[in-house]
Formats: sequence, structure tokens, C-alpha cells
Amino acid sequence: MSFSNSLTRLAHVRYPIVQAPMVGVSTPELAAAVSNAGALGSIGIGASSAERAREMIAATRALTEKPFNVNVFCHREAAADAACEARWLRYLAPFFEEFDAEAPPRLAAAYPSFNDNRPALEMLLEEKPAVVSFHFGLPPAEWIRALQKAGIVTFGCATTPEEALTVEAAGVDAIVAQGAEAGGHRGVFAPEKGDRQMGSLALTRLIGAASRLPVIAAGGIMDGRGIEAVFDLGAAGAQLGTAFILCPESAAGTAHRRALKSERSHHTQITSVISGRPARGIVNRMHTDVDRLGAPALPDYPIAYAAGKALAAAATAGNSAEFAAHWAGEGAPLAREMPAGELIENLVQSCRFLSLAR
Repeated sequence: MSFSNSLTRLAHVRYPIVQAPMVGVSTPELAAAVSNAGALGSIGIGASSAERAREMIAATRALTEKPFNVNVFCHREAAADAACEARWLRYLAPFFEEFDAEAPPRLAAAYPSFNDNRPALEMLLEEKPAVVSFHFGLPPAEWIRALQKAGIVTFGCATTPEEALTVEAAGVDAIVAQGAEAGGHRGVFAPEKGDRQMGSLALTRLIGAASRLPVIAAGGIMDGRGIEAVFDLGAAGAQLGTAFILCPESAAGTAHRRALKSERSHHTQITSVISGRPARGIVNRMHTDVDRLGAPALPDYPIAYAAGKALAAAATAGNSAEFAAHWAGEGAPLAREMPAGELIENLVQSCRFLSLAR
């Protein structure tokens, strides 16, 4: 007897487990290993050109014939503000000076929103990945319909019940309920209006009560017991990200892995100073020194990200990881170092209702 529910039928997977699409950490090798093990692997193309994204999809397909998810960023297009950006660079200048480096003379958005990137849409319509998921909001309704007409299943991330209802009203197929415990960037639609930082358990239950769509719980889930917990609250699936960072197939660097295996993994916080949008990572000087009272207003995402990445590069060149973006969720101390396929097997075996249905 095999397990079956609304998510496994929708995504055509064996297990209702989704590997989060972590840009900079997810790789075709990781996504393929997860999909080959019966779950839904993911790659993130939000920071990639359409040409590079096509290459990533092809590389994943070369490793698996199973369904996988391709994630895009649907943020509001960044508005350049030269005065704001100059103030932010002046504020960061002393941190660059610590490493005998200079802040960049100017900043620019390194990549557009999917909502303004028709070449990316056309590429997806041609490549037809099994699933396309949206982060930071939603694309135009006609783009969602076009993807679905091409046979692509769509997921939309929500951090509040209100965002979830917007996702449902747009005709998206399933909702990723991202709790504040999740590592990496928050999916908040309009961070300038605030972030309620709802926890995964309450958010999953409230969205499940308000929506008819399958709900995929995300945030702090690291093992079979966590998966059981969100299913008890009505989730149809569980999305795990931090749990996969230590897998050999991930692109996480040595410093990121070292931090995740250390006592520092017990200390994560949400900050906006790294990229211009709220994101949770292992606490370092970006959280304690850069993100402080009196700091000037941030440039728009992803313009601010250019400054954050430049500072991280300068620090790394000076043998310091104190300004790097080591994304991780609140369940980080539970991360385990094993191949992704073995991790999926472990999750299934330790999850009562999945193991019984095998």
C-alpha cells in the first residue's frame, strides 16, 4: 500500500515532502536526488537569467525523470534611489575598511522580478517543469493561467492567512505556508507594511481552515516528528530547507556548513540588512553590528543585496565569515550530514503515517 493524498496526486510524487528551493544552496544534483527518492526536489532560478535557468533545468533533467519544482521570485520591481543607496554605502564603508576594502561606488539590481521577466516565462512554458512555485508574491494572473495551460502545477508561498486567500483567488494550485521559523527569505508580499512573523503551526492551521487548497507547511521542520506535527494540523505536505543544507549535493560552502554544525546553529534571527528583505540566518555581525538602531533606510531588494554580497566577499577575502548570509531556520541544530536520498528515506521511516503506508 502506498501513501496518497491531495499533494502527492497533484505533484505526482510518492511522498508529500518538498525540498525547499534555496538559491545558492539548492543544486540540480540535490533536487534530482530528492526527486529520485520519491519526494519533490526543487531548484531556485530567481537570481538567474532565463538562459542560465534553462541550463539548470536541463542539468536536473539529466539526473532525474521524476517531477521537480522550479521557484521564481515575484517581488515588486526595485525602485532605484541614488540618495538612499549612497547613504547606505556610506554607512557600510567602515565595515569594508576593516578588511582594507572599499564599498562599491554604486548599487544596482542584479536581477529582475519574474513579474517583469517575460523571457523567463517563455522559457518555463517551453521547458514545462512539473511544478513552478512563486515567492514574494504572485505573477500576473494570465501568467499563472498560461503556466497551468502548459500542464505545470503552481505553488504560491503565503506568510499570513490573508496572503493565502490571495494565492487561492489567483487560481494557484497549492499554498506553501511559510512560518517565521523558516530559514532564508521570508515570502512576505509587502514587507514595507510589516511582517506578522506567524509561527508555522498556527499559520498552517489557520490557512487550512480558511482555504480549500492543499497546504504545504514550511518552517522549522527537520525530521519525521515535525512532518507528523504539521499533518496533524491539516497540512497536505511539508517543505524542508535547512534539513538539506548539510547534504553533500548542496552548494553550501565550508563556512556555512561549519556554522550549521556548531553551537551557532542555535542562534538564528531575521534581518533585512543583508538583502533589503527580511530573511532568517545564523547570527553574525550583519545581525548584531550592521542591523542596529540608527541605521539609515535600506535600498530596495535586491539593490541592497549587491551591497551585502560585496561586504561578504570583502570579509571572506579577509578570512572572516562574519558578514556572510548563512541562511538557516530555527530547527538548524537538528540538521544531519547525509546524502539527500538517504535523508528522504530517514524522514519517511521516522514518520509514522508514511512508514506504515509503504
